[in-house]
Amino acid sequence: MEPGSDDFLPPPECPVFEPSWAEFRDPLGYIAKIRPIAEKSGICKIRPPADWQPPFAVEVDNFRFTPRIQRLNELEAQTRVKLNYLDQIAKFWEIQGSSLKIPNVERRILDLYSLSKIVVEEGGYEAICKDRRWARVAQRLNYPPGKNIGSLLRSHYERIVYPYEMYQSGANLVCNTRPFDNEEKDKEYKPHSIPLRQSVQPSKFNSYGRRAKRLQPDPEPTEEDIEKNPELKKLQIYGAGPKMMGLGLMAKDKTLRKKDKEGPECPPTVVVKEESGGDMKVEPASPKTYLESKEELSHSPEPCTKMTMRLRRNHSNAQFIESYVCRMCSRGDEDDKLLLCDGCDDNYHIFCLLPPLPEIPKGVWRCPKCVMAECKRPPEAFGFEQATREYTLQSFGEMADTFKADYFNMPVHMVPTELVEKEFWRLVNSIEEDVTVEYGADIHSKEFGSGFPVSDSKRHLTPEEEEYATSGWNLNVMPVLEQSVLCHINADISGMKVPWLYVGMVFSAFCWHIEDHWSYSINYLHWGEPKTWYGVPSLAAEHLEEVMKKLTPELFDSQPDLLHQLVTLMNPNTLMSHGVPVVRTNQCAGEFVITFPRAYHSGFNQGYNFAEAVNFCTADWLPAGRQCIEHYRRLRRYCVFSHEELICKMAACPEKLDLNLAAAVHKEMFIMVQEERRLRKALLEKGITEAEREAFELLPDDERQCIKCKTTCFLSALACYDCPDGLVCLSHINDLCKCSSSRQYLRYRYTLDELPAMLHKLKVRAESFDTWANKVRVALEVEDGRKRSLEELRALESEARERRFPNSELLQRLKNCLSEAEACVSRALGLVSGQEPGPHRVADVQMTLAELRAFLDQMSNLPCAMHQIGDVKGVLEQVEAYQAEAREALASLPSSPGLLQSLLERGRQLGVEVPEAQQLQRQVEQARWLDEVKRTLAPSARRGTLAVMRGLLVAGASVAPSPAVDKARAELQELLTIAERWEEKAHLCLEARQKHPPATLEAIIHEAENIPVHLPNIQALKEALAKARAWIADVDEIQNGDHYPCLDDLEGLVAVGRDLPVGLEELRQLELQVLTAHSWREKASKTFLKKNSCYTLLEVLCPCADAGSDSTKRSRWMEKELGLYKSDTELLGLSAQDLRDPGSVIVAFKEGEQKEKEGILQLRRTNSAKPSPLASSTTASSANSICVCGQVPAGAGALRCDLCQDWFHGRCVSVPRLLNSLRPSPPSSPLLAWWEWDTKFLCPLCMRSRRPRLETILALLVALQRLPVRLPEGEALQCLTERAISWQGRARQALASEDVSALLGRLTELRQRLQAEPRPEEPPTLPSAPASDPLREGGGKDMPKAQGLENGDSVTSPEKVAPGEGSDLELLSSLLPQLTGPVLELPEATRAPLEELMLEGDLLEVTLDENHSIWQLLQAGQPPDLERIRTLLELEKAERHGSRGRGRALERRRRRKVDRGGEGDDPAREELEPKRVRSSGPEAEEAQEEEELEEETGAEGPPQPLPTTGSPSTQENQNGLEPAPGASSGPSAPFSTLTPRLPVPCPQQPPQQQS
Repeated sequence: MEPGSDDFLPPPECPVFEPSWAEFRDPLGYIAKIRPIAEKSGICKIRPPADWQPPFAVEVDNFRFTPRIQRLNELEAQTRVKLNYLDQIAKFWEIQGSSLKIPNVERRILDLYSLSKIVVEEGGYEAICKDRRWARVAQRLNYPPGKNIGSLLRSHYERIVYPYEMYQSGANLVCNTRPFDNEEKDKEYKPHSIPLRQSVQPSKFNSYGRRAKRLQPDPEPTEEDIEKNPELKKLQIYGAGPKMMGLGLMAKDKTLRKKDKEGPECPPTVVVKEESGGDMKVEPASPKTYLESKEELSHSPEPCTKMTMRLRRNHSNAQFIESYVCRMCSRGDEDDKLLLCDGCDDNYHIFCLLPPLPEIPKGVWRCPKCVMAECKRPPEAFGFEQATREYTLQSFGEMADTFKADYFNMPVHMVPTELVEKEFWRLVNSIEEDVTVEYGADIHSKEFGSGFPVSDSKRHLTPEEEEYATSGWNLNVMPVLEQSVLCHINADISGMKVPWLYVGMVFSAFCWHIEDHWSYSINYLHWGEPKTWYGVPSLAAEHLEEVMKKLTPELFDSQPDLLHQLVTLMNPNTLMSHGVPVVRTNQCAGEFVITFPRAYHSGFNQGYNFAEAVNFCTADWLPAGRQCIEHYRRLRRYCVFSHEELICKMAACPEKLDLNLAAAVHKEMFIMVQEERRLRKALLEKGITEAEREAFELLPDDERQCIKCKTTCFLSALACYDCPDGLVCLSHINDLCKCSSSRQYLRYRYTLDELPAMLHKLKVRAESFDTWANKVRVALEVEDGRKRSLEELRALESEARERRFPNSELLQRLKNCLSEAEACVSRALGLVSGQEPGPHRVADVQMTLAELRAFLDQMSNLPCAMHQIGDVKGVLEQVEAYQAEAREALASLPSSPGLLQSLLERGRQLGVEVPEAQQLQRQVEQARWLDEVKRTLAPSARRGTLAVMRGLLVAGASVAPSPAVDKARAELQELLTIAERWEEKAHLCLEARQKHPPATLEAIIHEAENIPVHLPNIQALKEALAKARAWIADVDEIQNGDHYPCLDDLEGLVAVGRDLPVGLEELRQLELQVLTAHSWREKASKTFLKKNSCYTLLEVLCPCADAGSDSTKRSRWMEKELGLYKSDTELLGLSAQDLRDPGSVIVAFKEGEQKEKEGILQLRRTNSAKPSPLASSTTASSANSICVCGQVPAGAGALRCDLCQDWFHGRCVSVPRLLNSLRPSPPSSPLLAWWEWDTKFLCPLCMRSRRPRLETILALLVALQRLPVRLPEGEALQCLTERAISWQGRARQALASEDVSALLGRLTELRQRLQAEPRPEEPPTLPSAPASDPLREGGGKDMPKAQGLENGDSVTSPEKVAPGEGSDLELLSSLLPQLTGPVLELPEATRAPLEELMLEGDLLEVTLDENHSIWQLLQAGQPPDLERIRTLLELEKAERHGSRGRGRALERRRRRKVDRGGEGDDPAREELEPKRVRSSGPEAEEAQEEEELEEETGAEGPPQPLPTTGSPSTQENQNGLEPAPGASSGPSAPFSTLTPRLPVPCPQQPPQQQS
């Protein structure tokens, strides 16, 4: 990379392979297959099949490790050289008491190393100054031209670099009188032993940690800082050379005093203080005694910080003075200018130094010789230091992810790999930024556990784990595979045979290196972010080493085996610019990366990940392994294992070797034996004859290493009896010791006779394949003319398997031949067994005649003898004879079918398809088909279906053609066409919307009878016509009967007639009759039934026969509420057949009336005996009343039914409204006429219907008489009407009697008297209604009825209540004490008949005015029921309170609707509709039902006006004798005010309570 180039250019990608499952099953075989391609790149990537996903087997909780610390800019070689240079120059100035601060030029740090190098390359400082070429220096440092940067660089060079360069060159040492005794210039370099990679520890005293501080400006130190911090005391400028201006120095205000050896003190020194303008001035320093021995200074590992330079003068001892002479001029004159070095005690004149000193320096001063010795001290070996913290996988991952996210300021998974790669190489090349990361590298899997499942006794593996534990791609298995060389090494070599684990974070790196012994390596990334790799092929390995040594010679001078330490990177762009081929790849989780022998590789991690790596060696590695040992010998590097021992161990057991491996070992062994012979011959020539055998494999490696080249000896070594501690390999026999050759002896493992024997065994193993191959070739080619048997060929194949011969082409031919021969034998056995009759016969083994002949030729051409070939020849002869006989039979057609069939049977038994057999088969099929057609079309035969005809036609298309076949097919086709046409006609008749009359269908059926085919649609049409005739007969029968037909019968006939595909005129008449009957029933239902009623119309019209049983009645009512009770006629005891007889219905109705009356009397007696809920002493018991809500009524608010005498909650049922019955004008209805108040209450169990007026029922009966259909409801209605008229007659008769007439007259007088009483000024009347109130306009005879509106408020809508109406209920409550009674005296003889009439009238589901009149008489004859009145008032008050809120909300909604454009709607309708929706009480539902009924029956009477505020909807006569005007003018007269309303809750819901 050129200086200043910041953009990293990624190298090209390495090869990527994706093996199939078949290739993946043989790991080393696949690697050998891709080696020719991948080896050219040095590294490659392998993606396993997608479903190969080994489980992660590391115990995460127990996995703890200590990572290494990596400072990124110390990894790169060129950057490290620059940093080392800066350390040296900083040390140079530090020794002289100054601290180095690197200047900035053009806003970037000045590269002092590059500046020094360029100055040297340009000819040196003097030459550049002479030629004025500093601008060129600036240009080479990539500074922009035209800014006078050259002068600035010269200034910096003179002040910082030039003094250091002078010392380095020794130009200032003219006199060098004594050598450096304590330094050995050519001291032999001792390479570092590396049992573990990257284990070199850095020096404790290195200054790398202070590098970054030199690149940042420090704050100006204060006097106090200088006093407290001894480091700041180094900042004085002393010593030879120019004063360092601009280095950030500040003078001390203290004088350092030091005693010399004899004890005299130094005079006060002068310190230099830097002013703001850059001038220097001298200040006197305060004296201070400071004692420090020189021995401590000379042995201190850190640069001395408190030494002063001493000027030798003013000594009286002449001998002492004479010993001090200048080392440069060898004179002792001018003693006042003679300096004493604090390092070596040599003396120098200040004017003899180069450059000369202008004045006496102060403080510590060392001579040029000491400074140069210190600066040239060799650096410590570079290595990584271990972190002090121990991590778990979780804690390390949290640290790594946090670091990466903070560094890039984005989530870790969003950082692009390209960005990380560029940033990594920028940091590595930077001397300014000091980024430190941690890397958990070389973690022993034996100790911490592998990431792959491992088969051992520690834990039980699942079947899936067991599969991966034995896989060849498991890195614990691959090194010890059968084809691998390392499986022959017994020791578990960590990192080579046993995998190492790597836990990485972003920027953590592995430096350029090749594997130990130049072996292969394989790396698997278990999980995490990618790992970026760079690789160089083996052919360029030496080129890479040369480039790195050329670019950074300083590093290799101190560490020749630097590349073996895995601590040095170099930018791939730099290597590529020097011609080194480099490739790269990103290894993702689940992928393998393989490095090939002597392929340099390096890389870094993109983030937090977990990888595992191991070495392996194959047969092709052996030559590279031998070359590696020679390379190690030249470098004097320790071996991991003995290559000779590995070769000999494999040669000792050749039968266990793979054939290819045996051949490779034989070649290596041959070379090794030749070399051993040469070396031992040289030993003999030297005169060494003593020898003894040594089992080197039993010795530790450090006891059998050559003391010269460090190689591990195995075949032989030279030792000395007098020097037992060392030995040498035979390549260094002259380097053992100085002892006589007679004292030296050979230690050997094998004799020279044993080695050739081992070599011969290897040769036999390697050449055994050739011997076997010759035998196979002779057998397959039948070279000797003798075919081998199958057993012989199988023996050759078994030999290849047992001796593990490679899968060669010859072996594959042998296997193919065996497979083909065995297939022929099996096929021949099947062919022969197919001709044998019986259970052992193999069926469906069919072979054509041509195939049989080819099969026989195939058996004859195989290179093996098979006795089954004779059987196959016999089969062929039989087939040929059969073929001749078949040809003869076909030539004499027409032959008898029996003969043809027998020939066919014989042909099938042959097991071979003969062409003539197919012709025979076609002739037999033709005869069978013609026979089938003849039988089908015969007149006497059973008619065939269309499917049979079509099947015959299809089969005829496949038989052999002939004139008879063609004629038969034509007849079949014609018949099929005719039949399909008539079927289509019949289908249209059956499916058409317009149905045809019976006559048309009968004609179609008659014509189709002549077709001799079974036609399904014609048959269906025939059946439909028969059903239609039967239906017409049923209609005639039912229409001509004695009575009108029942509705059920007509509905059944209509349903049947509609389903028939025949046009029936009678059906229209029946449908009209049924529709009319349904219309009448619906009208009657709306008249009687309440909305959502749980009763049917027939149940309401019939008397309640079981009224006497309270529990039965109540449970049945609840069942109807829940929709569980469905029977209409169960109460009358009638069956469906009985309903068809009018007499049965009438008799049952009469019986039901009597049962109902008896039952209600019994029920009244039972309920009267129950305790009153209003009594304070009421307790719960089985005899208590039960309300419709299922609870026991208790306390205020309970009401008793006037009919059944049972108790109910007032809020659960519909109750009468007092306010509605007290709305007349003041002169017509005095308030104190309490017997006229509407207080009558009937419970929902007693009042089951709307109870229409008799006039409405009569209108329904008139419509019923016009119906030609009988309905059970119509007959029940007739019975009910007769019962009502009968009761009305009896009631009128009772009311017209003398006694009762007199009582009625008294009531009239009493009312008139109450009206005539004078009124107080403020009469206690209800608030007046508006002027439009019809009660004010009408006569006083009219009394409002209790027929309510939708919300159950009867007269007044809640939202229309007048402002003064809120006190009407309180007014009524205040009148209660004034009510007195009874007002009439009813004798028992009069009361009993009236009460009986009242009971029967209440049982009627009809509203009659006489009922109300009788009730008023009975009320007047007894005291007023104040408790009931109070209860009704309280209930009405509570209801009005809840209604006001709903009314106000309703009014707001109405106004919003008008504002939105609804002005055209009917306001009254707007008021009524929301009330229907919002009402929750039963009264609202009943009111809505009554309104609907009025709409339905409105055609039969005058229409009723919509109610307004304060206006009752209906009126009724007060005395009950004559109806009010308009009240009885039509059948639509409304209900009586005394009729209580029945709550009708929704099905499956309890009645809602009003609050």
